[in-house]
Amino acid sequence: MIEQAGVHLPVDAEPVDPDLTPAVVDCALYRDGTRDPGVPDVSALYEEARRTEGAFVWIGLHEPDEKTFAGIAEIFGLHPLAVEDVLQQEQRPKLERYEDVTFLIVRAAQYVEHAELTDTSEIVHTGVARIFVGEDFVVTVRHGDVGELRPVRADLEARPELLAQGPWAVVHAVFDRVVDGYVGIADAMQTDLDAVEVSAFSRNPNLGIEQIYQFKRELMEFKAAVLPLQRPLATIVDRQAITLPKEIRRYFRDVADHHARVVEQILGYDDLLTSILQARLAQVTVAQNNDMRKIASWAAIAALQTAIAGIYGMNFDFMPELHWRYGYVGVLAVMVLSAFALHRRLRRAGWL
Repeated sequence: MIEQAGVHLPVDAEPVDPDLTPAVVDCALYRDGTRDPGVPDVSALYEEARRTEGAFVWIGLHEPDEKTFAGIAEIFGLHPLAVEDVLQQEQRPKLERYEDVTFLIVRAAQYVEHAELTDTSEIVHTGVARIFVGEDFVVTVRHGDVGELRPVRADLEARPELLAQGPWAVVHAVFDRVVDGYVGIADAMQTDLDAVEVSAFSRNPNLGIEQIYQFKRELMEFKAAVLPLQRPLATIVDRQAITLPKEIRRYFRDVADHHARVVEQILGYDDLLTSILQARLAQVTVAQNNDMRKIASWAAIAALQTAIAGIYGMNFDFMPELHWRYGYVGVLAVMVLSAFALHRRLRRAGWL
C-alpha cells in the first residue's frame, strides 16, 4: 500500500467491476456519442478510450468507500489532494486543475414540500457531486440522496450529437440539471416568502419570529450551495482558462445566465427576509410596550384606590367626614368616581 495525503492507494489496483461494486452506479465507453455495448470493465474501457479517437469513459459512483475509490483513482491517475476532497463529506463548490485533469465540486439542492412553515421546517435538502474530467474520461461521485445522475445519463444518451462533444458535455449536463433545480427552488421559495410577508404584516399576525428565522436558515443553506458556483462557472466560460468545444462553451454560457438569475433572486430574498424579520421584531416590541402601558394604567387606578383606603384606614380622630353617617358610602363613591375619571383619561391618551 502507498499512503498519499492521508489516502491509502494500492500499488497494483485491480479492475473495478460495476456488477460487483455497489458504489459504481454505471460505467460505459462512448464512441462518437454512442454507448459501447461492451463489458463494463473500467481498466479495459479506459485503455480502449485512450486508443480510440472521439471516445471517453464515464463512470458514476455513489458514496464510494475509501478502498473502492482508491482503485478508481489509481486507474485514472487522479491527484491525491482531489481524492482526499472526495472522501470528505462537506465541500464548497469549486474548480481545481491538476495538470490534464479538472476537478469540480457542485452542490445539488432539492425543495422539500411542506404544508406550513414552522420553527423546524426543512425547506431545502442538499447533496454534493464531485466530477473529475480528463481528455478521455469523466468520473462523477455523488454523496447524499439529492442530485440523482441517472436521468442526466439517460438524457445525454438520447442526444448523441451532444455526447459526441466529449467529456465536457457530461459536465455541462450535470451543471445544467443542478442549476435548473436551483431555478425551481428559487421560484418555490418566492411563494413561501410571499406567504411570510403577508402573514407578518397582517392585522393579526400568526407567524412568530422563530418561523421567520428558520426560513432564513434554510435560505442560508440554499445560498451556500448556489453562490460559490459563480467562480467555477466563470472559469469554465473563460476562453483562456479551459479549452472547450465551441458548442459546449455556448451551452455553459446559458447555464451561467440561469445561475446569475438565481443568485440575484437569492440575494433579494435575503434582504427582504431580513427586513421582514426586523419589522416583526419591531412589531413585537411595540406590542410589549402596549402591554406594559396597559399594566401600568391598571396599576395606577388600583394605586389610587389603595391610597384612599389607606388614608381612611389610619383611624385618626380628626378626619373629614369620619363620624358622618354616610362617610363610608361617600368614600366608596369617591373611589369609584376617581377610578372612572382616571380610566377615561388614560383611555383617551391611548394607554387603555
